[in-house]
Amino acid sequence: MKDRNRTIVVGTDGSAASATAVSWAAELASSRHLDLEIVHGLQIAALGHGGGRPGTDVLVEAVRQDGERVVALARTLAAQVDPDLVITTETPIEAPAPLLAERSRRARLVVVGATGSSGLAGMLLGTTTATLVNHAHSPVAVIRGRRSSAPGSEPGPVVVGVDGSPPSELAIAAALEEASSRGAPLVAVHAWSDVADEDFSATIRIMPRWAAVKDDEERLLAQRLAGWQEKYPDVEIRRVLRRDRPRHALLEAAEKAQLVVVGNRGHGGFTGMRLGSTGQALVQHAGCPVLVVRPEDPVAE
Repeated sequence: MKDRNRTIVVGTDGSAASATAVSWAAELASSRHLDLEIVHGLQIAALGHGGGRPGTDVLVEAVRQDGERVVALARTLAAQVDPDLVITTETPIEAPAPLLAERSRRARLVVVGATGSSGLAGMLLGTTTATLVNHAHSPVAVIRGRRSSAPGSEPGPVVVGVDGSPPSELAIAAALEEASSRGAPLVAVHAWSDVADEDFSATIRIMPRWAAVKDDEERLLAQRLAGWQEKYPDVEIRRVLRRDRPRHALLEAAEKAQLVVVGNRGHGGFTGMRLGSTGQALVQHAGCPVLVVRPEDPVAE
């Protein structure tokens, strides 16, 4: 990643999912010697603030107090991870999506939980996360699944989707850095067909011979990984080639992973990597945290 602000930003809303995200972000910040910024958006505009409506000021004050309570609890949770962690909190009057996207301009990483409520309602699985993943200026980590404990505490590998696109190249770089930092192997998954195994018999007459296609795809995967082993000699790189839809292959690999990394706006076999198919499926259903890397924002120390 570009050497911008050495800060991890995490959004919180007081939910159990955001608490998990705060702990995850705090553990990562501590292990990488970074600062942690906890933010909670106060959606006071929705109350008609300034419109002169009776009782509005009381509601606004209640929202402010609730926001302060939410960030105070999150700060306590983060401090329990590392008492020496540098933590800042903020409760601006702003909607979640633009707030987190703006903070990403100076962030090393933005972290969000898998569900939302209260001030950050619908933070994942809705327009906020879709907006954040597509418009953030930094990588975005969506903390979800059974393996959402502290970074590196799970024994599983880091998984990355490979399709040969420039975003995929950045995802490989990010995934290798994560694997190296966590002392974990890297599983590079390449699925070259949008036709699932169960659909194969119905489409065999219009598809090329799989043996020939497989040779080409094996070469593509080898070319995409060429040179990386020399840069990361401490990481065991495992190649997985699948005749399947990319989202199926990655979701399956994510079940045993501690982190899955994807590049936004992919192409080719990963036609849905615009958070429409493959990326959307991972963000909504992966069994572990998902790191989404944008083309202009690779993760690197």
